Amino acid sequence: MSDTIVTFAIAADPPPRLDKAIARDVPAEAHLSRSRLARLLADGVVTVNGMPASARDRVSPGDAIEVRIPVADDPETRPEAIPLRILHEDADLIVIDKPAGMVVHPAPGSPGGTLVNALLHHFGGDLSGVGGERRPGIVHRIDKDTSGLLVVAKSDAAHHGLAAQFETHSVERRYLAICHGVPEAGDPRLRGTRGVSWEAGDTLKITTRLARHRTDRQRQAVTWDGGRHAVTRARVLCSMERAALLECRLETGRTHQIRVHLAHVGHALIGDPVYGGHRRLPRGHPAAHAVEAFPRQALHAATLGFVHPISGDTTRFESPMPDDMEALLAALAA
Repeated sequence: MSDTIVTFAIAADPPPRLDKAIARDVPAEAHLSRSRLARLLADGVVTVNGMPASARDRVSPGDAIEVRIPVADDPETRPEAIPLRILHEDADLIVIDKPAGMVVHPAPGSPGGTLVNALLHHFGGDLSGVGGERRPGIVHRIDKDTSGLLVVAKSDAAHHGLAAQFETHSVERRYLAICHGVPEAGDPRLRGTRGVSWEAGDTLKITTRLARHRTDRQRQAVTWDGGRHAVTRARVLCSMERAALLECRLETGRTHQIRVHLAHVGHALIGDPVYGGHRRLPRGHPAAHAVEAFPRQALHAATLGFVHPISGDTTRFESPMPDDMEALLAALAA
């Protein structure tokens, strides 16, 4: 295979810097994101009027741009024969129902056994390359101990199209969660909590900003200055004596968003070791042991809907509640 060459001209009234100008004018069919273009500029494979160029160079209307996209490299991450539950796969993307306990992407503490390791084995040589490597395009993530649906791109074109939908918050994401207590619209404590409002159908809306915790870099925290805008909606599907099954919908998708937001309003997820506050049911409660023994946050990504980035078809996938959450719910309802 040979490198791909993309050529185009700078249009009228360009931004003053080359990096911003090419991000504006690069043909859509090239499927090159701003971050990918920045890496290509840094690699020295972008020219202006035949001359090597850098990100801060100035450009003029009509300047001829050439971007050379090298053949995708093989990744350093090793393939591993890990079973996967695949709900859908085509030439451009794959939808996975991830089990609790699986990390999505290799990291210093989890170099193997991840979803990416499993996908590299599953794909074999059937990858056109994402971001310059023959690797799966991880567009979004769910926590290690959250189960449920993920879509992964197999090509740059799919990655670019899916990332745009996540950026504009047009992807449907519905979660099932089991929390401590029952959020109720009439609860004066809840109504007095900053960031809380109620919408039609007794839907709890939580609006805050989220940022890294000031002292624990592994955690996220609610903040009102800085951070990133975050909105979660939650509706009670089933209420029990001291717990509730919630349907949570994400307007934004920040790290640990549902977990942090529910803890903020006093209804932390059962089993959440980070944000749960060590909450327990009273001794002697029929479900006390089941709650104390539950090994993870009770959160499941149950619905994922998006527009297929290549075909344009509207797609929607469902994953049933996993057995461990079903058993927890049965214990709480007994």
